[in-house]
Amino acid sequence: MHFSQERELVPPLSLPKTSNVRSKRYFRHGYLVPSMASHFSGVLQLTDLDDFIAPSQECIKPIKVEKKSGKSAAKIKIEEDGSYFQVEQDGGVQKLEKAKITLNDCLACSGCITSAESVLITQQSHEELYRVLNQNKLAATSLQKMVVVSVSPQSRASLAAQYSLSIADATRKLNTFFKTLGVHYIFDTTFARNFSLLESQQEFVNRFQRQKEDPSSLPMLASACPGWICYAEKTHGTFIIPYISTTKSPQQIIGSLVKDFFAKQKKVTPDQIYHVTVMPCYDKKLEASREDFFSKEYQVRDVDCVITSGEVLRMLEKEGVSLSDLNPLPFDSMFDSVPADCDLSHSGGGSGGYLEHIFRHAAKELFGMEVKEIAYKILKNKDFQEVVLEKDGAVLLRFAKAYGFRNIQNLMQKMKRGKSPYHYVEVMACPSGCLNGGGQLKAEGETGKDLLDRVEELYNAMKTEIPEQNSSVGELYQWWLDGPDSENVQKYLHTQYHAVEKMSTGLNIKW
Repeated sequence: MHFSQERELVPPLSLPKTSNVRSKRYFRHGYLVPSMASHFSGVLQLTDLDDFIAPSQECIKPIKVEKKSGKSAAKIKIEEDGSYFQVEQDGGVQKLEKAKITLNDCLACSGCITSAESVLITQQSHEELYRVLNQNKLAATSLQKMVVVSVSPQSRASLAAQYSLSIADATRKLNTFFKTLGVHYIFDTTFARNFSLLESQQEFVNRFQRQKEDPSSLPMLASACPGWICYAEKTHGTFIIPYISTTKSPQQIIGSLVKDFFAKQKKVTPDQIYHVTVMPCYDKKLEASREDFFSKEYQVRDVDCVITSGEVLRMLEKEGVSLSDLNPLPFDSMFDSVPADCDLSHSGGGSGGYLEHIFRHAAKELFGMEVKEIAYKILKNKDFQEVVLEKDGAVLLRFAKAYGFRNIQNLMQKMKRGKSPYHYVEVMACPSGCLNGGGQLKAEGETGKDLLDRVEELYNAMKTEIPEQNSSVGELYQWWLDGPDSENVQKYLHTQYHAVEKMSTGLNIKW
């Protein structure tokens, strides 16, 4: 296991009774570790307790601590502000530094098992975006970064609900806000989702056609949710990985577009661009940090920084700005000749519409059947629904949505017993899907359900587009990717997964 930075952790030899430590999770392997970053653990407030899988574990880096001879036992004192002090026998006091854990360390650990585990991280926050923008103001023009922000439609819906705006108005006003801070270009990740949907459709058809030769072809499991991917790699490893779609999420496809296609258009190298995405959940920070999305040649990631909808709100509050009061500006387009339409989305719900697009495409491609209306059947709960394509009483396709880890666990158990009847499953870690992500704005003065209903209403009011009919997407397949069956399609639109070896600790033993 590789750790990019080592920091000494201090073993607590004894703890004063007056300490305000509230949970044994402060200690693991005999080391003192900092508490969860509060803004991450807030995601658990948005999920049902039934979603809880196992005792949450604190993330630490197992680093050797050198014991100094002649030193007697010391006490660890924790102040009200969360600071840690080591109190020696002679009364001397030394302030201890919190261990910093990078996202790479988090991904290398196997203790993250809830909807969105919290870690102390660096380089993935709105403060980091401010740092880059401030550096640009001080640097010579030739040394400045080109700052690009790509915003998800789910985040725009959340912010629109907060300020009682339409998504189109909220989008244009967000553009004004970011441009005022010094951002150069603002893009909509909906454009990148066209590629993700098209590739997922074709991948399913290919898997369906080879299922007799390759039993692990089906069911194909969606890959757009990094919380689910993290859980799958760490909990089910080599068993589940062959079933997961290799298609990149819209975030990582927009990362490829910005750092490759757009960089070439602007005649700059990828390391000259600082790319930020605005997303509805904190798990996207983990996704952006994966080594699979890192350029060894330029030593940069496709997405340098991920901030959540809630962090954008904090930025607005920090600047003393209300989104409602800003003048609107249109989003930017990667094509000079094509204006950006900031009021476009895809049918099929707030998590991207993967099930519906793949279902319709597969019905037509494999069986020559046109599907106009899709009828969902709710099974055990509203977050587990299925769709069936039948002909003459025979089931041709059976798809499902499985949202939240309670339903994911049930799905995994069925698959391991060979009892899963599905050809495709749209898997999402958060109950109710991405519109209810942990990074979305929290309800104030209304119930969480009422807020979610408003966000869904705004999202569903957007115009929908069909990926196959987007001419710019078709042109990019030729200009950028050299055709739909090229090696570049695999390079820029697909990825791979890695089983994470489990570590046995006192906290994950099942008694």
